[in-house]
Amino acid sequence: MDSEPFGTADGASARCYTLQGAGGRLARVTDHGATLVAVHAPDRDGVVDDLVCGFDRVEGYRAPANPYFGATIGRVANRIANGRFTLEGTTYQLACNEPPHHLHGGAERSFDKVAWELVDHASDRVTLRHRSPDGTEGYPGTVEVEATYAFEDDTLVVHYRATTDAVTPLNLTNHAYWNLSGAGAGDVLDHALTVLADRSSEVDAHLIPSGDLLPVDGTPLDLRSPCRLREGVTALRDVPGAGGYDHNLVLQGTPGEVRPAAVLHDPDSGRVLELSTDQRCLQVYSGNQLHPPVAGKGGHTYGLHGALCLEPQGFPDAVNHPDLPSVLLAPDEVYEHHTRFRLTVRP
Repeated sequence: MDSEPFGTADGASARCYTLQGAGGRLARVTDHGATLVAVHAPDRDGVVDDLVCGFDRVEGYRAPANPYFGATIGRVANRIANGRFTLEGTTYQLACNEPPHHLHGGAERSFDKVAWELVDHASDRVTLRHRSPDGTEGYPGTVEVEATYAFEDDTLVVHYRATTDAVTPLNLTNHAYWNLSGAGAGDVLDHALTVLADRSSEVDAHLIPSGDLLPVDGTPLDLRSPCRLREGVTALRDVPGAGGYDHNLVLQGTPGEVRPAAVLHDPDSGRVLELSTDQRCLQVYSGNQLHPPVAGKGGHTYGLHGALCLEPQGFPDAVNHPDLPSVLLAPDEVYEHHTRFRLTVRP
């Protein structure tokens, strides 16, 4: 069971855990933020590269320049308008860490910024636990959450499970930044992306959803057939607030069932990432804010459009749109989130 020191955060020592998959695949996960630090996989010639952006030590993940590399995002992924929502007659004010809005769980004690407790670690898996007390970042209820990363042959599985003692919003995701040519190997604009989604969330210039769902037909968000990212990013570059892909797509199929959602293909290396999930939606983000570039692992630099995020989630800002499917978790419920990242190659 391979683990190693990973630096110090908030006076506590962080550790990093290595998971072995098939055919040279491996992943590394740190207990700081239940964060995916690395994913190694071979190309069509058997050359193994690290495919996700990150840092060599935990101090990088604590720095302001970290754009949520590999993080477990919670309590609520994406944005909440004005950092405010009303629940059972009480209005809750959250941290507005992307002024004037709330982003990815808050400013100081969001799930990505805290130490998680090790539950179990074997050669192919690790499970981490975090307790988020009532009032953390302004949210009601105490939440107990577990994150498991595990290899099943050529597939990295991410599983979140959570309970609460009071009704609270909960909408988790993993925020890995993928470059199938190798993290730091340039941009991903020649990768081809397919997403099995026929609607998207309408957003304003602050990327706050209106609550309306729009058909993707005839727009750069129609990714139902493989599309080179360069084409879509170019078409979306001048859209206010976006600068490329930064959109919530509503997945086809039955929510709650793990089903195919997206395929990312790098024609240069032959690598393919197949994403399946039980979540309703997928946020597609093309690294539009990696400018100026971020210095990362092994001396690599991650620049503009240097990676793609595929973030399975519930509907963003659903707490302020009662017509959308709820992201509220009650004390008699268990939150479950399953996502599978299968790493293969094409000739």
